[in-house]
Amino acid sequence: MKTISPTARLVLVVMLIWPVLTFAMELKPIELPKPQMDGGKPLMQALKDRKTSREFSSEKLPLQTLSNMLWAANGINRPDSKKHTAPTAMNCQEIDIYVALADGLYLYDPNSNMLKAVLAEDIRAATGPQPFVKDAPVNLVFVSDYSKMSRASDEDKAFYSATDTGFISQNVYLYCASEGLATVVRAYVDKPALAKTMKLKDNQKVVLAQTVGYPKK
Repeated sequence: MKTISPTARLVLVVMLIWPVLTFAMELKPIELPKPQMDGGKPLMQALKDRKTSREFSSEKLPLQTLSNMLWAANGINRPDSKKHTAPTAMNCQEIDIYVALADGLYLYDPNSNMLKAVLAEDIRAATGPQPFVKDAPVNLVFVSDYSKMSRASDEDKAFYSATDTGFISQNVYLYCASEGLATVVRAYVDKPALAKTMKLKDNQKVVLAQTVGYPKK
């Protein structure tokens, strides 16, 4: 019987386990529960309680809470016209919400109420240099797709993107105030490096990031 060399044995082992490793690294989309559109604090109370927090528990947010928050941020509230909870200039709807979780990076799809898989990698630390960012359960990255604003000048694209992201991030703030969650919107981001990590296209521009989680006890 012919003896298998150590090198050949190693190659055989790799061939056998590679499909398993590939499957393990595959990031699957997440179907979010239907957002709950009732409950929570009255608007005036949420405005009273709105604040910035920079201390977060590492406890994961339930999918229902994540679904509710993303719908509040920029979900579809008028299905017949596909209009959203946040306005955009000329109804361009150019802002995408990327969701960085411990198990990977996702893209929120408000039409299907799903988190589409983007990267099977924990990139939370890349969304900002602040020490709390890497351990907080959720980091949102607001990305503007300039190709959806073809009628606007480059200057207006930057202005509209910043303004429209402001509407969305404030919706997140109000949801967090209503539900007792901690949040902070962050401009201190290495945008070119983050765009490279996220594998964004040239027409996609990082605008802001926002951290969300339970308050640190």
